[in-house]
Order: sequence, then C-alpha cells, then structure tokens
Amino acid sequence: MKNTKTEIRFFSIPAWKKEETYLREQHKAGWEFVLVSGLCLYHFKRCEPKDVVYQLDYNPDSTANQREYLQMFRDCGWEYLQNYVGYSYFRKAASEMDGTEEEIFCDDASRLDMLKRVFVGRMIPLLALFLTVIIPQISLQIHTPEHPVMLGFFCVMFVLYLAMFILFAIPFLNYYKSVHRK
Repeated sequence: MKNTKTEIRFFSIPAWKKEETYLREQHKAGWEFVLVSGLCLYHFKRCEPKDVVYQLDYNPDSTANQREYLQMFRDCGWEYLQNYVGYSYFRKAASEMDGTEEEIFCDDASRLDMLKRVFVGRMIPLLALFLTVIIPQISLQIHTPEHPVMLGFFCVMFVLYLAMFILFAIPFLNYYKSVHRK
C-alpha cells in the first residue's frame, strides 16, 4: 500500500473554505497534508484517520514578521505547515479545541480583513493587467484585423479574467453584506 499520494486540486482565490474542508476530509480519511507545491499539487502521507481542522490565512506580509506571526498562532495551539502563494497553512486537532469549531479568526471583521488583503494582493494586480494589457490589445486587434488569432486569444483572456473577477466579487460581496447586516 502506498504511504504517500499527490493530487491535483484547484481552488479559486475566494475558495479557501473549500480548501480547508478538503484538507480536513483527507485527514479524516487517513491522509495527512504535507504540502502544496507547483501548480496545485497537494502532497499527503498516510496516517491514522483523525479529525484535524485546517485553517488558511492570507497574509503575504507574514514573512516580514514571520517569527511574531507564527508565535501568535503557536500560542493558540495551531501548527504552522507552510506558506504557499501568500496563504499560510495551519492545523489543529479537533480534540484540542474547546468543543467549539475554533478558527484562527476571532470575529467577522478579521475574516473580512483577510478577504480585503486577498483583494489587494491578488485582484488589484490582475485588474491592472486586465485594464492595461488585455482591453487595449483587444482594441488594437479590432483595428488591425490582420491577426485574427491574436484577437481570439485576447477575447478568451478577457472572458477568463472577467470570470475570475466575478467569481471573487460574488463571495466577497455576500460576505461583506453578511458582516454588515449584523
């Protein structure tokens, strides 16, 4: 029987909760998360099935004050696993929690703050690329029709970027509204 496995999984920018659930379910099934690498390669090693809660925090600046940042989580009982494209991965056995579903975020405002950091760190650069490269290239290709393949390429990129923005905006706005309704 294999003692390690690697799976390819893609989680969109705002889908960190789905990723946490995926990692927890893998651990319950006897596969302990080791690391994520490359293009969405999740590495696991065989372990005793156990309920372990995984949490992600998006903090690209965590490396600047990494010692203090990690100590804060260790003091709360969270084991640090790795940083991957701005996300820090933590885990804690469910049995070590006080009977509640403990999270690394203590309130809705801190969760919303994380989403804002994701927006600034990920979406603003993509938006800048969208506005300064993709849209001007579509306009240029329309006015110089000798390269229809390039027009097609930039139209596909336009649709992909637009879908990415929408896929981030909807969960962000829904969460933002839920926090401000309270």
